[in-house]
Amino acid sequence: MRLTVAVSCVIYWPIPAHSAEIPPTLAPPEIRQAVQGAWQQHPSYRINEALIAAANARLDAASKPLYNPELEVLLDREGPDRSAVAGVNLTLDLSGKRRLRHDAAEARVDLATAEARVIRREFTRQWFEGWADYLAATQRVEIGNQRLQLVSRFADLAERQYAADDISGLDRDLASLASEEARLQQSQLLADQTDAEARFREVGGTINPATGQSLPTSELPAPVAYQNASLEELPDWQVAQATAKTLAREVLVARQNRVADPTVGINGGRIDYGSFRDNVIGVRLSVPLFVRNSFGAEVVAAQADANAADAEVERVVLQLDTERRRAITTYDSSRTAWSRWQASRGTDVELRAGLLERLWKQGELSTSDYLLQLKQTLDTALAGAELEARVWRGFVEYLAATGQLERWSGLEGTP
Repeated sequence: MRLTVAVSCVIYWPIPAHSAEIPPTLAPPEIRQAVQGAWQQHPSYRINEALIAAANARLDAASKPLYNPELEVLLDREGPDRSAVAGVNLTLDLSGKRRLRHDAAEARVDLATAEARVIRREFTRQWFEGWADYLAATQRVEIGNQRLQLVSRFADLAERQYAADDISGLDRDLASLASEEARLQQSQLLADQTDAEARFREVGGTINPATGQSLPTSELPAPVAYQNASLEELPDWQVAQATAKTLAREVLVARQNRVADPTVGINGGRIDYGSFRDNVIGVRLSVPLFVRNSFGAEVVAAQADANAADAEVERVVLQLDTERRRAITTYDSSRTAWSRWQASRGTDVELRAGLLERLWKQGELSTSDYLLQLKQTLDTALAGAELEARVWRGFVEYLAATGQLERWSGLEGTP
């Protein structure tokens, strides 16, 4: 039996020769359904909904007037003199603070939306990486079972050969030790599989026929350079830009907060001075004096935050461009290595083991040489399983770095 990865579904990723910048379409339907279901049941989904709902609520709050009217009632009694006055006061937003706060809250909605997309993308990345690691660990367990069967069979054969005086006791013991070592190694592979399954479940993964199928690695497309692609479509850039926009508007809010808003009021009532009675009406105007605190430090701090956010946008652009180039190169090299590994004849463990056993029986290989070469063959198969997982991790990183991961996984447009 040849140890290659079975493809249980076919993925069509049309990449015409005349257009090298057409990205892959979508993941297999059953995988898209699995990751969508995991996302909608994961706490991160509720976090996203709460973040966006809070930002929209703050926008609604910023759309409302800043000040409410105040009711003022004054009752005074001194001997026979009495007065009763009632009035209404209202602070007026004459400087446009409400509009500026609304603009700042609107920018925070954009920021919350961008941050929610980053959370969703990171969840998707972790889900696919966990899935690939779990399937790779499962493949390694299967290869380990095959190793245990081959070495145990060889140990039994060596015992019979020793009984027939065809080999020495040292060779028999060497085969027995190899069998015990294979059992110990298999226990470690099972532990690794348990750890990989636990990590997969942490991101909402479930073990079912859809997620337990073999990786369709052979159908993965070649990477595209995307040299002319805009970084503005990536959620990381959108977060940095939305942050800079929000803090720039907060500067305007801080500056406008230095403008005093007047309070006007009107009151009326009745005054009794002994036998004299009269109705009174009055108008009130008050303006706060920013003498002890001019609120200038708040403007300086807001401007510094805005400057830092502008610099952060530049840093993120450099990071994203570097990350995109790295992801493309890493995925291309791992995919090339995987193709070469698949084409190698040395990956056929059954064929190789049968040939080694015949050479050992014919006396052309010593017991130690047989075990050494069998170990090399099995280690190559185990490395192939890890290489396949690395190809998938590289593919997911490539999709994330080029802004395709959400659309490929079917999560584009979800909260």
